[in-house]
Amino acid sequence: MNTKNLMIFFMSLVLTTTSYAQKENKKDKKSTSGETVAPPATPAIADEAPVISENCLINISLFNESAKNKQYADALKPWQLAYAECPGANKAIYSRGREILQWKLGQTKDEATYQTVFNELMKMYDDRIKYFGNDDRYPTPWILGLKGLDYLTFSKSDLLKKPAYTWLEQSIDGLGVNTELEVLRQFIAVSTNIYKADKTQGEKYISDYLRVNDILEQKSKDQDTVKAKIALQIKQNLEYVFAQSGAADCKTLDGIYQTKIAENNKNLEYLNKVTDFYKLVQCTESEVYFAAAVAAYKLQPTSGSANGCAEMSYKKGDFVKAIAFYEDATKLSSDKMEKADFQYKIAQIYYSELNNFSKSREYARNSLEYDPNNGSPYLLIGIMYAKSKGIFDDPVLAKTVYWVAVDKFVKAKQVDSSAKNIEDADKLIRTYSSYFPSKDDIFFQPNLQTGKSFFVGGWIGENTICR
Repeated sequence: MNTKNLMIFFMSLVLTTTSYAQKENKKDKKSTSGETVAPPATPAIADEAPVISENCLINISLFNESAKNKQYADALKPWQLAYAECPGANKAIYSRGREILQWKLGQTKDEATYQTVFNELMKMYDDRIKYFGNDDRYPTPWILGLKGLDYLTFSKSDLLKKPAYTWLEQSIDGLGVNTELEVLRQFIAVSTNIYKADKTQGEKYISDYLRVNDILEQKSKDQDTVKAKIALQIKQNLEYVFAQSGAADCKTLDGIYQTKIAENNKNLEYLNKVTDFYKLVQCTESEVYFAAAVAAYKLQPTSGSANGCAEMSYKKGDFVKAIAFYEDATKLSSDKMEKADFQYKIAQIYYSELNNFSKSREYARNSLEYDPNNGSPYLLIGIMYAKSKGIFDDPVLAKTVYWVAVDKFVKAKQVDSSAKNIEDADKLIRTYSSYFPSKDDIFFQPNLQTGKSFFVGGWIGENTICR
């Protein structure tokens, strides 16, 4: 074969290995375990096109074929030669190089040699960024994510893994919602360990968690149902990890944010993040939450800050002001579920604090307009009906309120199948059905015969069926 034909032959091999390298995401996305934090500066990307010799093409072909068949001992030498001579020739030098070096780490017996190979693995990522950092499919942030995952897996002496933390964070910075799921998971794992070792990192840890949680929330709605399910599972697992970390404790949060609220009382974005987080971890009884909500409301009223002010007013016993803030929160919110919740809270205030059943029912019905599948407003209305025996002077007719009350409890079960709602509704049905008029009660009340329609007047004003 002449030199010209030989070059054509090896160029075809380069195209083949390049095509293979495009499929590397299956290997490069391989799950690893570990934790995360801080590295050196990202290396500069090379500008010059690589010069590829015939010898380099031969070595690329040799190591690629051997590594493909998992014959890493055979792949090692030609890979080293290609990597040394033409590091910018082909991405396979790095995708296959990762496999080869990982294999080599597994073969190493002494610590000094292991560290040398480990350093070589880390440097290989820097070189990949230098020569292929502008790659459309696997750009610098993606490479840094992979570097961080390998650091977590193969670094033996570093307990907190801070270099990996920084690389993973840079990957998230660059890729956002396109960040690999394993990068997101491991980033929070390392952030958790760093926080446990140094509680002054609490605010950063919370910020890390919220950021990753938001990305996972978006990924869980992906059209790719398999990836969406995995994202949701990771999200749920990280929620548990975060809850167990202690950072979600209300007292811990107050210690982190108490002084910062006053310092940032003109920073609306910061205040909104604080109030949103306090709501997420259900610490809305905190004075720090109230202070953040009031400061945010003064700058620019939102549903969140109005809700915070409402809860503060309620806690202080100013129920009229609480209702006004919940009304504001309803108007400012664009979310039907939030609107339903705010209206239901008003209904509860009118019932439990102001003893105004008709107004309470009005707002319970408003809540159902926004969320017709919530059983709680029906249960509340039914309870108020059951407590309204004073509508009738006649003791038998007074018992008819239990019919309309049970109607609401049954309705609650029809619209809301949640376990808590079903349990509450069944308990109320059993309790108040026992108060129905007896056969003796209705003997002299022909208008209360079983199966007949009956109108319960007063503030209730509803029809029911006698039984």
